[in-house]
Amino acid sequence: MALTALVGCGADGGPTDASPKPKPDATATAPTSVRLPPLHAGFDYQIGGAYRPPSGVRVVSRDRAASPAPGLYNVCYVNAFQAQPSERGKWPADLLLRDARGKVVIDRDWDEPLLDIGTAAKRERVAARVNRWIDGCAAKGFDAVEPDNYDSYTRSRHLLTAQDATAFVRLLSAHAHARHLAIAQKNTVELAGVRKKAGLDFAVAEECGAYDECGAYAKAFDDRVLVIEYTDSGLRKARSGYGGRLSIVRRDVLVSTPGSTDYIRRTR
Repeated sequence: MALTALVGCGADGGPTDASPKPKPDATATAPTSVRLPPLHAGFDYQIGGAYRPPSGVRVVSRDRAASPAPGLYNVCYVNAFQAQPSERGKWPADLLLRDARGKVVIDRDWDEPLLDIGTAAKRERVAARVNRWIDGCAAKGFDAVEPDNYDSYTRSRHLLTAQDATAFVRLLSAHAHARHLAIAQKNTVELAGVRKKAGLDFAVAEECGAYDECGAYAKAFDDRVLVIEYTDSGLRKARSGYGGRLSIVRRDVLVSTPGSTDYIRRTR
């Protein structure tokens, strides 16, 4: 899920053509000096705005524009497979996915253009820009990165494939590991079985309780899964099956901050 209205671009001002390109032979590698999130830990999902983590939280995910929470395990959110609406004009026109008529393919839920990762050359160009954000996460002191919209190929009108997505995330994994960051698989349960090939270390799963997917993530990632549910029923299902194994939190769908009328955060 990408929060177009709430998640701002990073302090670097968005992608620029000056971003260095990754080496052409960049591939996912075994992480070195990478710290993984603790198992079955208190978790808060703050990608809609940073605030003081509640008592008992040990893991927090925040947008790349925010700073890490001192003393906790911090995951850095980046919108890696789609463009924020406010940043659309900062991307070269040929890196926005287009249909046969030349129209940009949009994720209508969030009004986000899909990025074109359909060729090796374009994957490298898109990765160079996203990797600049990953560098920013590392420089701020985050422990891990969460590249969102891995499943964007399912919204691409068959213009992109699962193989394209996996090849692209391998570039991000290699770069994250080189910066001593762990990297998460965001959703996309259908690709959990290839997570080692993709170089992914843990999972961030939205509504796996609601959709009966928590078991698949737990198996693929050895229980190293951060779960966000957006309904009370989803929270109950996630906790009933995996409450003693996974890191689970209930948030409001806008992932708002305390003081907002929409704010919800529960673990029970």
